[in-house]
Formats: sequence, structure tokens, C-alpha cells
Amino acid sequence: MRRKIRDLEPNPLRRLVGRYVGSSEIRSWADGLVGERVTGRRLSKLKRRGWFVLHAVPWPSGADIDHLAIGPAGVFSINSKRHKGKAVWYGDTAITVNGVPTRHIVISQGEARRVSRALSRRCGIDVPVRPVISVVHAARLTVKTAAPPVLVLPAEDLDRVLSGMTPTLSADRIARIYEIARDPRTWV
Repeated sequence: MRRKIRDLEPNPLRRLVGRYVGSSEIRSWADGLVGERVTGRRLSKLKRRGWFVLHAVPWPSGADIDHLAIGPAGVFSINSKRHKGKAVWYGDTAITVNGVPTRHIVISQGEARRVSRALSRRCGIDVPVRPVISVVHAARLTVKTAAPPVLVLPAEDLDRVLSGMTPTLSADRIARIYEIARDPRTWV
């Protein structure tokens, strides 16, 4: 995200001003960066519970995986979404922000499938990946689904919820998946 913001405005002073009063595109990317940092801080709390976390895992296209958490409860592809002061609602198949539909669910599911394929191919075993959306700074988050295909959580609950899930991976399997996930060749 920092690279994208620098690409949009190379001048550091204009870039700083742009985060507050300039280009709406710069403000949008800056908001996203804040969301990723908040989510990253929460995920760092998992490390003392046997989890490994990677941030900004790059795809060749220039896009990235916001966060990848690998631990006893499995592998999770986590997208940070900052919706400061807004009402976020999640039903069975959609998220709305202040009543406006988003593509968050579809994008998150697609990313998790892609991550699963990449890890499975390199590990030589099936590596299921569960999509998660970390909602940052929303005024209200309402989840209206009993068995969500994507786990949608306020950022402040991420570490508690993930660490409280039923373990499915051994320490050896966690270490192997993490080793593969850290290798840049996995994401090519």
C-alpha cells in the first residue's frame, strides 16, 4: 500500500497533505493502510499462541494478501477493511457499508481459493484456507448469518476468535505450511 501511495504522489509533502485534503484515491489508500496496521497489531498477539503471521504477501500482479495467519486452527487469508464510522452489515452472501453493497465477500473467497491452490501445490497436500474480513473502525458491525462462508469480525476480536477455534493442524504441519508461505516462489 505504501508503494501505491508513493506511486500516486511521489512528493512526500504533497503525499502527506493528500492523505487529509487531497486526492480521494490517496485518502482511500491511506485509510486502507491504517486498517492493515490495526489488523496486523491484533494478529501479532497470536504469535505467543503458536501462530505464524505474514503481512502484505505479494502476488506477481502487484496485488497482495493483506495478512496470512497460520496456526492450530488452520490457515486464514485476512483482508483488512477500514470503514471508519460506518454501519457494516453482513448477510449470507453480501456485505453492505451504509447500505451500499460491496464485493468484499466475493473478493475474499476468491483470494482464499487462490492461496489454497498455491499452498497446496507447493506443500504437496491439501491446504484449506478460510477467508476472513477484518472490519476496522466501523461504528457498527452486524452479522446476520449462522454459518458464514467468510468470517467477518471486528479487528479487535481477531486474535481471540482465531485462537479460540478448534485446533486442526499439528505443530509440524503449521511449521511446514509457514515455511512454504514464506518462500516467494509459492506466490508466482
